[in-house]
Amino acid sequence: MTTEPQERTETIQRPWMQLISSTEDRSLWSHPVLDLFAPPPREKFEQKAKLYLVPSIFGEDLEPDEMPVPTSASELPDIHIWTMKFIVSVVEIWAGRRQPAQLIRWCHRVIYMELLKNSGSQTEIGKIKSIHQSQPLDGICENTILIRYGDRLRAVVIRFEGVDGRWLCTALEMI
Repeated sequence: MTTEPQERTETIQRPWMQLISSTEDRSLWSHPVLDLFAPPPREKFEQKAKLYLVPSIFGEDLEPDEMPVPTSASELPDIHIWTMKFIVSVVEIWAGRRQPAQLIRWCHRVIYMELLKNSGSQTEIGKIKSIHQSQPLDGICENTILIRYGDRLRAVVIRFEGVDGRWLCTALEMI
């Protein structure tokens, strides 16, 4: 016979310790008395995006019924695809290969006039290198696009706002 001491590997279960571990597990509240004190189940509500957008009006005096109505990004087309199509059109307009009138619906009047002024200002069609997007608020998208013109790399900054059920370009600048 060996005289080695045997170790106890039993774990002592303490029912009061289990109750403290988690109040979300309904199986711990199986006793009828404890069930009276069980926390009520939490209801999950789907939160809608809050729209904080105040559309850009560029200092125009508008009547209250003419004011642009902000639109949530969830009600508008996918902004990444929209930005790619828009910047391709702008680059072609700057190269003189596309008419600016094709973007009149998607630009604010002030931006459209700048686009008209810069139409045909580039000698070649630029190649889009990358698009970086940021959505600081619901219904607003700010983009930085890198475009290669020969050996030179230029940055274009575009801001879209969700207005009247569409994306509207309210800033367009080549740096």
